[in-house]
Amino acid sequence: MNKVAIYGAGSLGTVLGAYMTKNGVDVELVNRNKAHVAALNEKGAHITGTVEMTVPVKAITPDEMSGIYSVIFLMTKQLHNPEVVTFLKPFLADDGVIVTLQNGIPEPGIAEIIGKEHTMGCAVEWGATLAAPGECILTSAPDSLSYHMGKMDGITDAQVETVKNLLEKMCPVHIEENLLGTRWSKLLINATFSGLGTVVGGRFGDVSENKDAQKVAVRCMKECIDVGHAAGAEFAPVQGKDITKLFYYKGAFKRAIAQLLVPIAMKKHRDIEPSMLQDIRNGKPCEVDAINGVVCEWGRKCGVPTPINDKIVEVIKKIQAGELKLEKSNIKLFDDLL
Repeated sequence: MNKVAIYGAGSLGTVLGAYMTKNGVDVELVNRNKAHVAALNEKGAHITGTVEMTVPVKAITPDEMSGIYSVIFLMTKQLHNPEVVTFLKPFLADDGVIVTLQNGIPEPGIAEIIGKEHTMGCAVEWGATLAAPGECILTSAPDSLSYHMGKMDGITDAQVETVKNLLEKMCPVHIEENLLGTRWSKLLINATFSGLGTVVGGRFGDVSENKDAQKVAVRCMKECIDVGHAAGAEFAPVQGKDITKLFYYKGAFKRAIAQLLVPIAMKKHRDIEPSMLQDIRNGKPCEVDAINGVVCEWGRKCGVPTPINDKIVEVIKKIQAGELKLEKSNIKLFDDLL
């Protein structure tokens, strides 16, 4: 029988693995961090925050993988996709799929390596933090957890149903005909709240509930929408909300309304700590090029200026290089763009 794996089971992957295992799925949690793998095997996955549970799970390192997998959920940093996907290719069943739950727009690059008929994408609408080896904090409210899943050409209905059933062991799954639009909607949220959250060294709420940060946030969202539209994307709803209607503006009045809506829209996700910020604090390179950098890249391709996203990339890279500190006052670096 073919197997199921979560490759790159860090904060999000460990939470997903705990829910899947708890609800009867035989899934392997794969991670290069030996201390994390050892803790998961010895004590189980301990999930705190908005829930409280400890689940015995099966964890391995990549060199311990063997056999053939029908579904591999990919949760590593997108920076490493060429090596990681090439490594995973021989483990994939003839009708197997890699489901990327990564940030940015990773599907085309993955499909180049394994084929569109083996590539699915999924946007994660919740957050988690790795507190210690084997311990994760779920930072989104239990009633706000969801996945938005789509496929590339050649994926069968049976493959979609298999993946959907697995993810539903945790929370509701919305099938998106418009995978590109789903990706752009998720990218907008990440570029804005992960990007600016990292800039100020805080959580989503430190952006959504701060008046200075709100001013930058709505401009960041407008850039993302302008670039996405120029790239041919039709933004998909996020948890039932049309984000282009809520946050797009052309004049000062609508922009002021958009600012007022920011804390309301992010209320259930205010405690999410950006993965980029977690990486910087842990001394790892963060994936700003796969988040805000994607907006900048598509902006250049489509001739749409992206000054806010350019500045977010610049500031985060300076923080990563030790040239700037993680502090709230960094939001003032955007004053000349407002």
